[in-house]
Amino acid sequence: MFADPLSLPFLLINLLGSAGIVVWHLQGRGRPTARLIVQILFFTAMTAILGFSGIQPHRVDEAHLNGLAAFLATSARVLWWTHLAWATIGFVRIYIVLDRRPREARLFQDLIIGIVYLGVALSIMGFVFGAPIGTLTATSGVVAIILGLALQNTLGDLFSGVALTLGRPFAIGDWIQLDDGTEGRVVENNWRSTHLLTLANNVIVLPNSVLAKVGLTNLSRPDETHQIFVSVRIAATHVPHFVEEVLRTALEGCERIVQDPPPSVGLKAIDAVAIEAELLFRVAGPANRTAARNEVIDQVDRHCKESGLSFALPPQSYLYALTSPDKEPQAVMGSRSTGTL
Repeated sequence: MFADPLSLPFLLINLLGSAGIVVWHLQGRGRPTARLIVQILFFTAMTAILGFSGIQPHRVDEAHLNGLAAFLATSARVLWWTHLAWATIGFVRIYIVLDRRPREARLFQDLIIGIVYLGVALSIMGFVFGAPIGTLTATSGVVAIILGLALQNTLGDLFSGVALTLGRPFAIGDWIQLDDGTEGRVVENNWRSTHLLTLANNVIVLPNSVLAKVGLTNLSRPDETHQIFVSVRIAATHVPHFVEEVLRTALEGCERIVQDPPPSVGLKAIDAVAIEAELLFRVAGPANRTAARNEVIDQVDRHCKESGLSFALPPQSYLYALTSPDKEPQAVMGSRSTGTL
C-alpha cells in the first residue's frame, strides 16, 4: 500500500499532526506556555520529516500519487500549515502574556491572529490544492468592497477600536470624562464599543467610532487625585486676610480631601458687597468628590459661624430686590444668608 517512498513521511506527518491536536486540546486554555511548547515540538518534528524527505510544503509535486497516498499527502500538508498557524499564534499570545500587556491588547492580538489565519488559509488553497491565488484574491477584493459598504459603521467601530488600542488614551479601570460631561470608569473595551460604569451604577456603551471623535479627559492619569473648587461669597464688612485665614483653617480640618499638596484659598474679587473666594482642594478620586465637597461646605459654614463671618447674598438677589415692588431693598440686603457656597 505504501510502495511510494513519499507515502511513509506523509503518514508520519499525519500521525504527528493528529497527535499534536489531541495533546494541544488536553493542555487546556489555562496553560498557554505548555500549549506553545507542544505546538513548537510537534511543528518542529513535522518540519524535520519534510526536510529529511526532501518535500517542500509550498510546492505541489506529488501529482503522480493517487488514492490513499494522495489523500495522505494532501492531509499532511494541510496539517503542517495548520500547525504553522498555531505555532505563530502561540508566539503572539505568549508574548503578550509574558510582556504583561494590558487587556486592551486583545484587540491588536485578535487582528494579528486573523491575519495569520487568512494567510494560512490562502497558502493551503494555493500550495496544497493548487487554486489560483491571484483570481481568488481579486474576487475576494470585490467581495470585501461590497461588505465594506454594507458594514461601514461596524468597520468604523472596529478600526476606531484598533486606533484607541494603539494610542492607549485610557486603560481598563481608568476613570474618563468626555466633552459632553459623560464620565465613568472603563470596565470593558472590545472591537465595537467601550463600556463605562458611572457613579449611578449604570453602564454606558459608547461605540468606538464615537469615542474616537470626541475629546476626553483621563482622570486616572497620572493618578486619580484631581483638583476641584468651591466658591464662597463673604460679606465685605470683614477684613480680607481674616476671611482667607478662616477659610484655610476650615479646609485644613477636612478629612476627606487630600492635604498633600495642601488646599489653598484664592481671593478672586471684592466689591462694596462681597469678598469672593475660591477654595481649591484635591480629592483622592472621582468617586470621592460629593462626600469631599459636602464636608468642605459643612466645615466652611461651621468655621464662619464660629468666627463671626457672614455670607453675602448672590448678585441675582440684589437685582431682584431692586426691581421687586413688594420688597424693601434695605431689608433684603441687610439679612444674613447661608446661600450656595
